[in-house]
Amino acid sequence: MDNKIGSQLDSCKPANKDVGSPPQNGTVSTIQGSPSPAHPTGSTLGSHIAHRLVQIGVKDVFSVPGDFNLTLLDCIIAEPGLNNIGCCNELNAGYAADGYARARGVGACVVTFTVGGLSILNAIAGAYSENLPVICIVGGPNTNDYGTNRILHHTIGLPDFSQEVRCFQPVTCYQAIINHLDEAHELIDTAISTALKESKPVYISVSCNLPTMFHPTFSREPIPFALSPKMSNCKGLDAAVEAAAAFLNKAVKPVMVGGPKLRVAKATKAFVELADACGYALAVMPSAKGLVPEHHPHFIGTYWGAVGTAFCGEIVESADAYVFVGPIFNDYSSVGYSLLLKREKAIIVQPERVVIGNGPAFGCVLMKDFLPALAKRLNNNTTAYENYRRIHIPDGVPLKCEPTEPLRVNILFQHIQKLLSHDTAVIAETGDSWFNCQKLKLPEGCGYEFQMQYGSIGWSVGATLGYAQSVPEKRVIACIGDGSFQVK
Repeated sequence: MDNKIGSQLDSCKPANKDVGSPPQNGTVSTIQGSPSPAHPTGSTLGSHIAHRLVQIGVKDVFSVPGDFNLTLLDCIIAEPGLNNIGCCNELNAGYAADGYARARGVGACVVTFTVGGLSILNAIAGAYSENLPVICIVGGPNTNDYGTNRILHHTIGLPDFSQEVRCFQPVTCYQAIINHLDEAHELIDTAISTALKESKPVYISVSCNLPTMFHPTFSREPIPFALSPKMSNCKGLDAAVEAAAAFLNKAVKPVMVGGPKLRVAKATKAFVELADACGYALAVMPSAKGLVPEHHPHFIGTYWGAVGTAFCGEIVESADAYVFVGPIFNDYSSVGYSLLLKREKAIIVQPERVVIGNGPAFGCVLMKDFLPALAKRLNNNTTAYENYRRIHIPDGVPLKCEPTEPLRVNILFQHIQKLLSHDTAVIAETGDSWFNCQKLKLPEGCGYEFQMQYGSIGWSVGATLGYAQSVPEKRVIACIGDGSFQVK
């Protein structure tokens, strides 16, 4: 499904007066307080940050309190549109924000300086690898401590406050150090805008003595947050569509394969529109499972070389043309770079770029614009899917497990399969669950998430909390490592 920020960008206030109330399932405890008092010159820095999070669609913030972020957390707790969800440690708070961003489109977490920031760093790196906008806010040193050569607690014992931000630089697309009120408004808005535009995490450090301070730039009724939409170059789009249509319409048995960047491009609906129009056999890369509807009539499974869905690899690799939409070809997804693909047969569609065969390449062409336009120009061609139906053999049924036998993995996943419906979601842990969960057949509306690019062991535990908090109407099934599972 497309993850959207939604109408929250169009309004300063929550649409529902009950937006700050605890979820109905009662699985997560929340803490709330009262709004800050009115002030003639505006609102506080902490209140402004809380307002901005609400405006971009965040309803839940995952945090671990520490003495550098306590006043900031007070401001977040006082915001009626936010729930503050305390986590057992910073790493899990980051994983929870990751899972939340997958379901809601953006996530947020708050931790304390250095000891908290370095703990959450691994989770932020994972979100970066998966193109997830996570707003990571750290309570920083008091403004009076900058430039004093003092050594602070929770640090590594050096009077250098830049260690944390230097660690975050490779795994965030923007870093803001807020230790002065005058530029705070601009830094906050730039950080949030960059996270949403780039679909990557950002780092915001807020000096611990600033959150309760007022400034004229922080309005009591904050100016609505807005983003300028990205647009395709019209001539480039027309040329790319024309070249792609000519390439594909002369093919005998073309196929199409969905990749993980469908999410960041917000193009899953456009992908389905193309599949409906062209009639091609439709496959999915393993890291994109859950982004492509498996109930589609021409869906043939997961294209993952020798370990993919039976007969899927044969159809894809024997095609005379293939459209890969949003792919990532790493050593995992390519099974050690063993895929039998030829570049001259491929059209590679990335979020903002289209490459046809060995060339030409078209930049400034958005995937979400290209796919619907291409759908109108393609001839319907079901040859590859018909070939798949001719060679396809239905999956067998596992032999029944006797009561005294040890539980086999195939029997366990047969039971998990029966749990799945439109109101469930699966979170698959790194390890055996990657492979076993790929065999699950997802009903329409069933969510599915895993972290294939980064592959952090333990990610699923925190991510389950964040995902479940974002979509409380779903039952979230966490498949953990060796095939064991829990239902949230």
